Amino acid sequence: MTNLLTPDICVIGAGAGGLVVASGAAMMGASVVLIERGAMGGDCLNYGCVPSKALLAAGEAATSGERARPFGIGYGAPTIDFPKALERVRAVIDGIAPTDSEERFRGMGIEVIRGSGKFTAPNELIAGDHTIRARRFVIATGSSPMVPPITGLDTVPYFTNETIFDNRICPEHLLIVGGGPIGLELAQAHRRLGARVTVMEMMRFMPRDDEELAKIVTDRLRAEGISLLGGAQVQAVSKTGDEIRLDVAIDGQVQQITGSHLLVAAGRVPNLDDLGLEAAGIERTRRGLKVSPRLRTTNKKVYAVGDVAGGLQFTHVASYHAGIVLRNILFRMPARADKQVIPWVTYTDPELAHVGMLEHEAREKFGKVSVVRWPLAENDRAAAQNDPEGIIKIVSTIKGRILGVQIVARNAGDLILPWVMAVGRREKLGTMAGLIAPYPTYSEIGKRAAGSYFAPTLSSPRVKGVVRFLARFG
Repeated sequence: MTNLLTPDICVIGAGAGGLVVASGAAMMGASVVLIERGAMGGDCLNYGCVPSKALLAAGEAATSGERARPFGIGYGAPTIDFPKALERVRAVIDGIAPTDSEERFRGMGIEVIRGSGKFTAPNELIAGDHTIRARRFVIATGSSPMVPPITGLDTVPYFTNETIFDNRICPEHLLIVGGGPIGLELAQAHRRLGARVTVMEMMRFMPRDDEELAKIVTDRLRAEGISLLGGAQVQAVSKTGDEIRLDVAIDGQVQQITGSHLLVAAGRVPNLDDLGLEAAGIERTRRGLKVSPRLRTTNKKVYAVGDVAGGLQFTHVASYHAGIVLRNILFRMPARADKQVIPWVTYTDPELAHVGMLEHEAREKFGKVSVVRWPLAENDRAAAQNDPEGIIKIVSTIKGRILGVQIVARNAGDLILPWVMAVGRREKLGTMAGLIAPYPTYSEIGKRAAGSYFAPTLSSPRVKGVVRFLARFG
C-alpha cells in the first residue's frame, strides 16, 4: 500500500538547485517533499566544485617555495604526500556535508525521501512506497560524466570526475581526454602534485572562452610541464601490461600515447532517464529538458533547474534558477532567467573568468564594437605581489554600454563580480571608470581599462582647444 503525499512542491534531486528550492520554499511556508537517490549535496559537493578546488589548493601549496624565491626567501623542494592531500579533500567534503544533510532538511519540516522518483501521470509521481501529487514539481536531477564512444574504452580502467577523488596513488602519467574546465583544472592540480600529465582536446582548449585570454592560461600550463594536444581525436583505447595506450589522430597522423592512468573529462549529460517524462508530458532535447524562459517545462506544473534545464552546467546557475522558480511558483511572478548575466570561471592558475558576450559574439550581433584592455603587469598590487600575469578585456558598444568582460588573473573569479552587475544592469564604461577603487588592489585594472575607453576623446584636439579657451578666463 502506497502513502499519498500532497505537498505544495515536490523537488526531485538534492543537489545545489534542488536544495535551494526546497529550503527556500519551506522557509516561506510551503510544504515540500524532497527526493534524492544518491548523495545529498549532489555533484558539486561530492564530485565537482568542492573536491576539485580542494585539490587545486593542495597543488597551489606545493608551489609556495617556487613563488617565494623572488622575495628572497628560500625553501627546499616540497615533499608531497599524495594520499594525505586526497584525505584533506575528503575532509573538506565531510566538513561541508552537514549543511546539505538529510537531517538538516528534515529539521526544516521537509519530507525527505531517499530513492528514485518517476512520473506516472502529468500530476503524479511515485517514489518508493510514496505517491506524490504536488501542486508543482521541480526537476533538479543534475548531470553525470559523458563517456564518449571510443573504441576499447570499456575494456580499460578510467576515472571520471566522480571517481578520481577516490584515488590515493599519484599517477605516474595521467592521460586526460577533454580540455575544458574540468580537464584543465585537474591537469594542473595533478601536475603540481607530482604527476606527468597529457591532455587531449578534439577542438581547441577552453573552446567556450575568449581565445586570446585562453591562450594565457594554456601557455602557463605548458610552462608547468603539462603536454596539451589540441585538435586531437582519440580513436581507440587499449591496455598493455600496466600501461594504457591511446591511439590519437592529430593533423591526419595517428600517434600512440601511453600513460599509467586515464581521466575522461569530455563533458556532462543531464540525468533524465527513468523519470517517466513521457507519462508527464515533458519534452526533452539533446541538451536537457525543453523549458521556457521561466524554466517551466512543457508540463505547466513542472519546472526544471540546473543542469537539466539545458544551459550552462554550474552550481551558481542552479542556485540562480532556484530563485527564478521560487518566484514563479510561490508568488506567481513572471520571473525569467537571463543567460547574459551568468559568470563563468575556470579555476586554473591563473583563473579565467567571463560574463556576458565574448568579442566575436558581440561583433556578430552589433557589427562594430569597442574593445579595451588593461594588463595586470601595469597594476601596482600585482607588482608588489610579483604576480603580473593577467589582463582584463572589456567589450562594449561604440557608445560604451558594457556587453561582456573577460579577466585572466590569479583571482579572476573574485574580480568578475562587479562586472556581472554591470552587464546585468546595462551599465556604461563611464560608471565603472568613475568608481573609487581602493589602492593598491587588483580591482584597479577594471577601472583603468574602463577609463582607457575615454582616452582618445580626452586627448583630442577639440578637448585641448576647450581647455586652452577656458584657461583664458583665469
